[in-house]
Amino acid sequence: MKPVDKYFLEKEEPVKSCLLFLREYILNYDDAITEDRKYGMPFYLYNGKMCCYLWTHKEYDGMPYIGVVEGNKINHDKLLSEKRARMKIVLINPIEDVDINMLDTILSQIVALYNR
Repeated sequence: MKPVDKYFLEKEEPVKSCLLFLREYILNYDDAITEDRKYGMPFYLYNGKMCCYLWTHKEYDGMPYIGVVEGNKINHDKLLSEKRARMKIVLINPIEDVDINMLDTILSQIVALYNR
């Protein structure tokens, strides 16, 4: 078991399943995306550069979210800045189907940004 796996195993359902789905979706989105544990959380790197991470929001009852490192350079109406200058997050409701179109739009913008 990798150290990052512990993060997912400690979560309760339905958050655990949601985070595991997001993990697999992000990792399978592009071959250049890899996973590492940084700052105690699962981080996703694009060609070695930190691009996004998974976490749960304390103020929204532990709702999972994707944090986008260069969120200030990504445009999507679901991204929230929450008083952050650089990073933005997108909340994911663990009891609803994940909006794959939204994920694809955000991930495609991340990949395009890191390919400049």
